[in-house]
Amino acid sequence: MFKKVLALILSVLVVVGLTACGSSTTSSSKNFKIGIMTGTVSQGEEEYRAAEKMKAKYGDMIVLQTYPDNFMKEQETTISNVKTMASDPDVKAIVICQAVPGVSAAIDAVRETRPDMLFIAGVPGEDPDMIAGKADIVLQADELGMGTTIIAQAKKMGAKTFVHYSFPRHMSYQLLAMRRDIFKAECEKNGIKFVDATAPDPTGDAGVPGAQQFILEDVPRKVKELGKDTAFFSTNCAMQEPLIKSVLEQGAIYPQQCCPSPYHGYPGALGIQIPDDKKGDVSYVVAEIGKKIQEKGGKGRFSTWPVPVNMMFVEGGVEYAKAFLEGKTNGKVDKSKIEEIFSSIAGMKINLNTFKNESTGKTFDNFFMILSDYITF
Repeated sequence: MFKKVLALILSVLVVVGLTACGSSTTSSSKNFKIGIMTGTVSQGEEEYRAAEKMKAKYGDMIVLQTYPDNFMKEQETTISNVKTMASDPDVKAIVICQAVPGVSAAIDAVRETRPDMLFIAGVPGEDPDMIAGKADIVLQADELGMGTTIIAQAKKMGAKTFVHYSFPRHMSYQLLAMRRDIFKAECEKNGIKFVDATAPDPTGDAGVPGAQQFILEDVPRKVKELGKDTAFFSTNCAMQEPLIKSVLEQGAIYPQQCCPSPYHGYPGALGIQIPDDKKGDVSYVVAEIGKKIQEKGGKGRFSTWPVPVNMMFVEGGVEYAKAFLEGKTNGKVDKSKIEEIFSSIAGMKINLNTFKNESTGKTFDNFFMILSDYITF
């Protein structure tokens, strides 16, 4: 009898031991971290806040890094910061938004020791062919599609002139230069005067404050010269807040930010304080923006996308990386899974288009672009 009881106890212990081993294996397969690199608050607050949101949601699973404000001159710092994240063997995926110049070199440097690292790059600042050959997935608002939609929106809002603020560094980016050419062609087609305006580069000697001051001073000059039915657009994130503020004061037109979103530039320009319990509430922010625009006489002359696109790239990039690392995607590049995740975040159907380089005829199956309808305040 004793032997039977002992045998029973031993068999139970073996089962428990096997179960314990099994559960330990399962948890270790989920023992991963995801790195996020964004700009600082001054150069890309939306992405930074989205990264913070992911950190709050997932805790120690998320590792945060930023690239320097003067990223053009400090590409070595960008590379170093990406390598720092990758030096943690538990970091299995890195989401970078915006993927500024230096990111391709950073990916190359990491791949020397971590070839299996999943890289998701949002809003690339390097040529599409280059970044698509380095990152596993590239995410971008449809810059070329915007060349048509922004002008159509400006015309709908009564624009007779379209001012395009940029600077040589941005015009060296292939997609931004191609879009500028589409703007010009669409303006001509729609009877709108196109004005190519050069602004200071925020990464230059005067920095972000100098670029912002230029916008505040130049918009009134342009409206005085060209009239109130002038639509304004800038290719740079740091310029959106002063641009919205000045365009509203001057009674002009503002069809869309460089990175369309209710959160981009509008709250700061309009003095909107978003309570903690409303920070992820897009409909609340949209209603507050509409109220302020109307109060200041700008109704019908300001618009944006209902989807905070750059924030979606950070949040969606993290959720996709997590799904991939948990074995819930069809390989590294699963377009339908990305669409599913983005649609869930946006609260609306999001369709992705793959990028085709018209000059070479090459299509990149890992380079996805999105386009959205407008909300007009």
